[in-house]
Amino acid sequence: MANSFTVPDGLSFESAISISQALLDEMEQGKLTETEIEQAIVALVATENGARGFFVSYLTDARPLADQPTDPVLHALATSPTTVSPLLVKNLVMATAMAITHRRNQNQDLAKGSDQVKVRSLNLLQHLTFPELKQQAQEMATSLETGKGSYQNFLERWQYDTEQRQAMLQALTEAKLLA
Repeated sequence: MANSFTVPDGLSFESAISISQALLDEMEQGKLTETEIEQAIVALVATENGARGFFVSYLTDARPLADQPTDPVLHALATSPTTVSPLLVKNLVMATAMAITHRRNQNQDLAKGSDQVKVRSLNLLQHLTFPELKQQAQEMATSLETGKGSYQNFLERWQYDTEQRQAMLQALTEAKLLA
């Protein structure tokens, strides 16, 4: 079965989403061993496109599969801390901000989806212990607080307002990532 999750070189973001969705299907059906699950995720998170595709599928999936991350998932994510860390920090803060936007637009369904991504991101962040997470969170907090730093372009691109930025800082604090 693990052969169906061979991750090709030069994996596109779209392919990574498709492979990740198939992986989640097989996980739910109990068709994979813990080792096969871990190996598939290790291969996905080894590249930025693979990691982005995995997180899109894993964090937004309607099934409760991602609500309590398993050891194989956590172990696999820990194999690529420099790729995983900025993506998880961004997923946490983006979902936090989007929940606010969706509520302002009276779209409770989309807000619930953003809340789910936030909770799942928080859960992963609280279970993972590599130092790159704290570093990325601190860099994000610095940009949120000062308007400068490595995440400033990211924050400006999405035009987050004061309320969203404060909520993002609160989420980082909640994740216990800030010193």
